[in-house]
Formats: sequence, structure tokens, C-alpha cells
Amino acid sequence: MTELAKEKRVRDVMTRGVITVSLDTPVSEIARLLVKEDISGVAVTAPGGVVAGVISELDIIKFFDRDWNSLTAEDVMSSFVRTINPDTTLKRAAEIMKRYNIHRLLILSLSPAHGAPVGILTASDILKAIVEDEHLRTPL
Repeated sequence: MTELAKEKRVRDVMTRGVITVSLDTPVSEIARLLVKEDISGVAVTAPGGVVAGVISELDIIKFFDRDWNSLTAEDVMSSFVRTINPDTTLKRAAEIMKRYNIHRLLILSLSPAHGAPVGILTASDILKAIVEDEHLRTPL
């Protein structure tokens, strides 16, 4: 990772806005949402907007043989959620992903709604930032 990419802030490359579902959302609906929005995961929120978990495509696929209409977000979500703030460097975000073997981090607001999810950073976002930085530095 170049020095420029290492020092970029999460806010500069994160996907703004987080698609959320409630704890009682049927898995069939979540699967359709992932496909429709062309995303790989959603945040699960409890009443009051507090993040309770995340659901990735793989979390749903683990229940391939079950009736997705009878399962809810709460049944399949991972409650292991790592969050960071928008001012975190990409270097630090990459270290967190590596340490916990995860592919996405939720970005939480610093204010005014402190703690509300405002974005998501995936390993793909970091990779794109590195490649774009390298492209700018490499003569054609």
C-alpha cells in the first residue's frame, strides 16, 4: 500500500449510507434486497436504530436448505460487528479487517447522531483506493 493510500481516511472511500433491515425482516426479503441493490451485506438494527448485527451473502447461504420465509434477520445475522469512525486511516481499517478476518466495517457517525451507521467500508473499497493511487503514480 502506498503512503498516500495508507493515509487516506475511511470517509474518502467508504460507501455512504447503509442499507439496514430490522431484526424481524424475513431472510427471503433480505436476499432479494442484496440482489436488487447489488450489495454483499446489510446492517441489522434493533429498535431505536442501534446496530445489532450484520448479514452477508454467506450468512444467508449457510441457510440454503432452510425456508427463507420462516427465518428472520435475527436468525442468520452475525452479531460480531466491528465499527470505526470516518476519520480512521485506511491502513488502520485494513489492520482491523486482517486481525479479525472480516471483509466489512460499519462506519459510525461522530455527530450529530453519534453512533448511527453512516457508511460501510469493504475490503474491495480499500483495494480500489490502492489501485487508483497506484494508477495515478504510474506513467502511461
